[in-house]
Amino acid sequence: MTPLKSADWLLAHLNDADLVVLDCRFQLMQPQAGEEAYRAGHVPGAVYAHLERDLSGPKQPGGAGGRHPLPDPLTLAEWLGRAGIGDGRTVVAYDDPSGGHGFYAARAWWLLRWLGLERVYVLDGGLPAYLAAGGALTRDVPTPTSAHFTPRPQAEWVAQADDVLTRPPGTLLIDSRAPARYRGDVEPIDPKAGHIPGAVNRDWAAAQDERGYWRSADEQRERLELDAEPVIFYCGSGVSAAANLLALAHAGREPGPQVRLYAGSWSDWVSGEGREVAVGDEA
Repeated sequence: MTPLKSADWLLAHLNDADLVVLDCRFQLMQPQAGEEAYRAGHVPGAVYAHLERDLSGPKQPGGAGGRHPLPDPLTLAEWLGRAGIGDGRTVVAYDDPSGGHGFYAARAWWLLRWLGLERVYVLDGGLPAYLAAGGALTRDVPTPTSAHFTPRPQAEWVAQADDVLTRPPGTLLIDSRAPARYRGDVEPIDPKAGHIPGAVNRDWAAAQDERGYWRSADEQRERLELDAEPVIFYCGSGVSAAANLLALAHAGREPGPQVRLYAGSWSDWVSGEGREVAVGDEA
């Protein structure tokens, strides 16, 4: 079952009692921009999910855990309850893929699935698709009815730095960042440039077409070049790698013990003393 929902589906189900919509718009270099856009206009009933306040935990001294650590499960569950997301609810997350910002909803999708919620989806094409389908926006900020969410974190879905170092032969390590950052040509955010030795590059942005819609399941399988081998995905801080995890789920392989996220990602890797760094391309 695909993790994507169309704008037409959302419009048809927007008033369903069990549906919660999350607005995940964000910009890494302008952390206030997403919330400002939300207040200027959003899908009716949508709750805003801030990447750094709601969908990440606090940063640790020295950078351990990365720039966007996983939130504490109980803390995230409490926020979900306040957002009206209870056990058994259906959630559709959206962002705005224009300008390369199409991975924040995937972060919300992966987090909620990791925490044990089953019916979580991403709006294909994001907010522009909703508007193109005739959807209206509102400035009204909803007051959700509190719900109870029982956290059931899937620990085996997450890889740590030691898991990456000791990964069994045959495990594919995929760097989801742009090729220039993977090669070490540039590094605009983290203190070191390059990639984890042995990683191959599969830029998350190639998972979407030029309009911000997710490519087909066959196209995702072709670009990721994955069969049934174990795989660990990472990126800069565990956010954009979720887009590749979503793409793989769209292609038929769900997150699990054989499809893991290195949540701390590159920003965690370079925070540790003595961890090797590679530059250039690897086959």
